[in-house]
Amino acid sequence: MKKTQVISCIMLLVTAGIWGVAFVAQSVGAQYLGPFSFNCIRFFIGGCVLLPVIAFFSGKKKKEAFTKGEVLEKMSKKDKMTLITGGICCGLALSSASMMQQFGIRYTTVGKAGFITALYIIIVPILGIILKKKVSVQVWISAGIAVVGLYMLCMNETLSISKGDIYVLICAFLFSVHILIIDYFSKRAEGVKISCIQFFTSSAICAVGMFLIEKPAFANIFAAYIPILYAGIMSCGIAYTLQILAQKEMDPTVASLILSLESVVSLLSGWLILGQALSVKELFGCALMFGAIILAQLPKRGANREMIEIK
Repeated sequence: MKKTQVISCIMLLVTAGIWGVAFVAQSVGAQYLGPFSFNCIRFFIGGCVLLPVIAFFSGKKKKEAFTKGEVLEKMSKKDKMTLITGGICCGLALSSASMMQQFGIRYTTVGKAGFITALYIIIVPILGIILKKKVSVQVWISAGIAVVGLYMLCMNETLSISKGDIYVLICAFLFSVHILIIDYFSKRAEGVKISCIQFFTSSAICAVGMFLIEKPAFANIFAAYIPILYAGIMSCGIAYTLQILAQKEMDPTVASLILSLESVVSLLSGWLILGQALSVKELFGCALMFGAIILAQLPKRGANREMIEIK
């Protein structure tokens, strides 16, 4: 594995860790704010967090160009359109997936919602085939093991289908689309700028529902400021940006496998922070998940990547 891919793996692991802990923040925040309001505010904070980061790196580039006596080339109209299009597309997918998940959780259990959402580890390679990409047998086996691990980790109920389960299944599909959109645009535009546009787009979309349906009180927003700040700064500003930067060097199927570890981290954080006990079945599910991730990362003979274009 290349050094850049190792760094990308670490970045995705950090992302999964932040998202896993964010489950606690979202659960607490939901006690004070509706889904539109919570998502609107946290996405807006995520976008604002990235503005000084973008300004810092832009200033650094200008300074380096000035030191070398070079003229910094302006972004072409084509590159600007690619950047804006990528950010808006990511924002549409992210806001849609997040809202479907929030609506679904209202009508189903958290365990089933976590399991169904993480099915993107199967949906991503299936969509990849439709997009004329090939997935290795090793990665398919890893995805299958991960699904079994997720089932043992999340499911304590029957497999009956409810309205909430359908919402969450749509959410899993939209998160899969989000991962594939990132895979496409992360190689064609600056990741941090894509992420920033993504958050402001998502916030604007959620704002419509917030003002039309929920109309939150400022007292409730201030009461939930800790979970909102964590979800906005850590989960959005840092984690989603790391995802975009990491996927530049990582194929989407393996990325989805690593990101699915958020279910494991969520369970462990519930144990450490909320004192929730872990059963033997859940611990075995965690072990299967980790095993699947390791298997997906093992080098394959005769191939540098797990997913290659079919010519």
